[in-house]
Amino acid sequence: MSIQVQNIEKSFGKQKVVDRVSFDVGAGELVALLGPSGGGKSTVLRIIAGLESADRGEVWLEGERVDHLHPRHRPIGFVFQHYALFRHMTVGQNIAFGLSVRGISETEQRKRVSELLDVVGLYGLGERMPSQLSGGQRQRVALARALAPRPRLLLLDEPFGAVDAKVREELRRWLRSLHDDVHTTSIFVTHDQEEAFAIADRVLIIQKGKLEQAGSPVQILDEPASEFVARFVGDVNVLPGQVRGGLAHVGALSVPAAQHAEGSHVHVVLRAYDLKFWKDPNGIAVVRRMMTLGGDRVRVEAWLDDPGTPIFAAFPRRSSLLNGVEVGGRIAVEPTFARVWPAEESQA
Repeated sequence: MSIQVQNIEKSFGKQKVVDRVSFDVGAGELVALLGPSGGGKSTVLRIIAGLESADRGEVWLEGERVDHLHPRHRPIGFVFQHYALFRHMTVGQNIAFGLSVRGISETEQRKRVSELLDVVGLYGLGERMPSQLSGGQRQRVALARALAPRPRLLLLDEPFGAVDAKVREELRRWLRSLHDDVHTTSIFVTHDQEEAFAIADRVLIIQKGKLEQAGSPVQILDEPASEFVARFVGDVNVLPGQVRGGLAHVGALSVPAAQHAEGSHVHVVLRAYDLKFWKDPNGIAVVRRMMTLGGDRVRVEAWLDDPGTPIFAAFPRRSSLLNGVEVGGRIAVEPTFARVWPAEESQA
């Protein structure tokens, strides 16, 4: 099922939380709505589901306008962050709930429940109560319940926000695998960049109710449409500079900036993995701190000479570039890729 969201707006009192948001989702896509907390992502999702009404705009599913329809008349499954399972029902009864209210026969309900328990890796647990399951298992039950009526669109609101980091990582891989198996068009809300980039076909960045950028994870990382997107996604250095001779200069560091006016003040955006540091007695920076991240990466923080600007980069722990690099030592700094924005367009 394809989706078209056209110029939707929503305010709560005087606060506009969704501001003329438009986007399309192709049939079979898995799309992430990514952005800071409070940016309007969940409200967009709830408007698509019919759980909120837009003040303006339209929602179309497979070429049919549906924003006037009650949620039960939209072919949509919705998964909430905190499971929303019925505690007095067994796992099987929870999964079958949507089928029972649609008048599906008990024989067909049992068949579908058994099929979904197998799909979500909970075969044999249909008679358990939700309280007897782990958080990850309960989230799988919530997904199975949403999938039971065979929705043509699956919406997930922070689906893994209530589980710990290890379970969250496992559920990400599982959701991607499940999506590839069932091919249901899906949209999920998250503020976790790693989560969005790990499993989504496309990512939509939403900030202060507006759609900042839509694209593949690679496009979002390498071709950010604004300084906000560049800052929000990944670890970045944002350094104040000035353009001279077609280059943006930050002290002794310089990157191409031919598109900017001579003498203009700019912000140079450098991702942590788009910088090379190595030991050099005549280098332009001094190492001030080194930290091991997650066991396999090293973050090196340094001070650039004049004007004493902090800068950092990240490397594999066994990178040859780290040979001889130590706190207090001088290093060379080489940007491999940079973005430059006018300083007046800065978005904190």
